[in-house]
Amino acid sequence: MRNGLLMTAGLLSALSSSWVMAQTISVETHSLMRLPSNTSVLQLDRLEVADYGTLLIPGGLTEVKVDQLVLGHEARIAIVPSEQPFSFQVKHAELGSGSQITARGAPGTFTKPPMPGRNLTLRIEQLNADVLSVDARGGSGTPGFAGLDGGNGQEPGCTWGAASRGTNGDNGGNGHDGAAGGLVRLELPVAFAQDRVKVNVQGGAGGQGGAGGNGGKGGTSKGCIVYRADGAKSGKTGEKGEDGAAGPAGAVYLRQL
Repeated sequence: MRNGLLMTAGLLSALSSSWVMAQTISVETHSLMRLPSNTSVLQLDRLEVADYGTLLIPGGLTEVKVDQLVLGHEARIAIVPSEQPFSFQVKHAELGSGSQITARGAPGTFTKPPMPGRNLTLRIEQLNADVLSVDARGGSGTPGFAGLDGGNGQEPGCTWGAASRGTNGDNGGNGHDGAAGGLVRLELPVAFAQDRVKVNVQGGAGGQGGAGGNGGKGGTSKGCIVYRADGAKSGKTGEKGEDGAAGPAGAVYLRQL
């Protein structure tokens, strides 16, 4: 199996033009393979992803044409998010149970906004499968920043001054909205029943609001020779930020061949 993986990796490393033709690409069981990112179009005689395997399609690849596609049990073709639409054209497909094609958006981070589900055109001329499952949900929104903690109060003196109160924690930041689901266009054989097509184009979940900062501790009471100086109250915990809204749903268009 190791030799097979090395041979495939060597084949992929040689793909360098904008339009590449290859014979066969195989992904072994429980393994991950990434297609080359230095080409935009790839044409294959056969593409096989074994049980629990995953084929990753990079964002720069915009079109794949396959004569024969075989996905094993729980196999995945994962299409990386990109602003460019992706076209997947298959002459004959054999899809195992639990297999899936995903074009999900990326979740937001504190440095990047979420990405929507990738727009996908999927054409399969002959299809043998119990279910065709496509996931093009949008990425979840960026969470809000946590509020800063309040400062602690000072202790009282024995001859002057009272204890100071802890300051309140800052409120948490609001979460950001999720990204939109993808636009999925399907071209499938008329004999493949529509109720066997499962496509998810929900918008991404809104980012969670940031937690409020903790209130600062008040100055503690202090025993003195003549009297005991009272302590002060702690500050209040800041309010949690509001959650972001879910992104808008995408759309699904089905054309029967």
